[in-house]
Amino acid sequence: MAEEVRAEMVSTVLTVEVEIGEQVTIDQTLVLLESMKMEIPVITEAGGEVASIAVTPGQVLQQGDLIAVIQ
Repeated sequence: MAEEVRAEMVSTVLTVEVEIGEQVTIDQTLVLLESMKMEIPVITEAGGEVASIAVTPGQVLQQGDLIAVIQ
């Protein structure tokens, strides 16, 4: 079952820490976001393979925007 990772708040993507096809583990950082001058890591809640990445550095996200899909 795929896990969709979504933005929890309005933020800007600082870095993407994983690549499509990469195996990730629980609590691994997928992307680093910036909001109100704070850096916020987005971590996985389930292990698996990164099926897609929907963001790029510098992109502004709204609450609920898709960040990545983990299968």
